[in-house]
Amino acid sequence: MANVFRALSDPTRREILKLLQKGNLNAGRITENFDMKAPSITHHLHILRNAGLVQSEKKGQQMIYSLNTTVLQDVLNWILELQGKSK
Repeated sequence: MANVFRALSDPTRREILKLLQKGNLNAGRITENFDMKAPSITHHLHILRNAGLVQSEKKGQQMIYSLNTTVLQDVLNWILELQGKSK
């Protein structure tokens, strides 16, 4: 879970998650939304993928990224447990 919180601590990575909430995107489309170069976005995507927050699938020449809601649900459940509001 430490990797998840480290990944979420960065505003760029949180913005990438917001973009992926709207639908799957390739790295180029994600990069278009930021004022930084593709290698920087690739680095952020790598961190998100290692934390389990993002999944990737190779389609032809492109890598398609999608949100992994399972990990987000696990984090939410953990927070609710801390508040004493778990199921």
